[in-house]
Amino acid sequence: MIRVGVLVSGGGTNLQAIIDAVQNGQITNASLEVVISNKKDAYALTRARNNQIAAEVVCVKDYETREDFNKALIERIDSYHLDLIVLAGFLLVLPPELIAKYRNKIINVHPSLIPAFCGNGFYGLHVHEKALERGVKVTGATVHFVDEGTDTGPIIYQKAVEVMPDDTPETLQKRVMEQAEWKILPAAINAIANSDLS
Repeated sequence: MIRVGVLVSGGGTNLQAIIDAVQNGQITNASLEVVISNKKDAYALTRARNNQIAAEVVCVKDYETREDFNKALIERIDSYHLDLIVLAGFLLVLPPELIAKYRNKIINVHPSLIPAFCGNGFYGLHVHEKALERGVKVTGATVHFVDEGTDTGPIIYQKAVEVMPDDTPETLQKRVMEQAEWKILPAAINAIANSDLS
């Protein structure tokens, strides 16, 4: 049984997909130990508490320096003895020392088919705005291991999603979440938990 922690910044829709997948047996051999947010008002914390998962806040503005925040974040993560850290809409750059300490134990879901529409500045609705501006016919989502770059780690899973002619960034974002992110993120966690990555 692997111990999983989820890092969030917002509403936690990807977190909910993970919780649902654990509860319905799509994810086996994994326990959700903690949800850590960098924002005190993130609804993801409520989702965690509603499902009896520890909910923690480590907020940058509560610390004098970014180094102090980084140290506190790493200490909080370490205290849960995690085997896997999942970034589910965590909108902060991870400290390099955290990435080094948990090498190949941190995964992220990104709302595009990497290497398209990824890297610095590509997160949230902006990704879908750029995909529509470019006129792509297919977009999707990617789950990848986290390294020191932005969206540059090894890819685990990708799933394509069709772009519709009348899409707005909001409708495209919703479809990518429902058809791709909420499918491949739980699948990746389950594969890691069961040593089943091919």
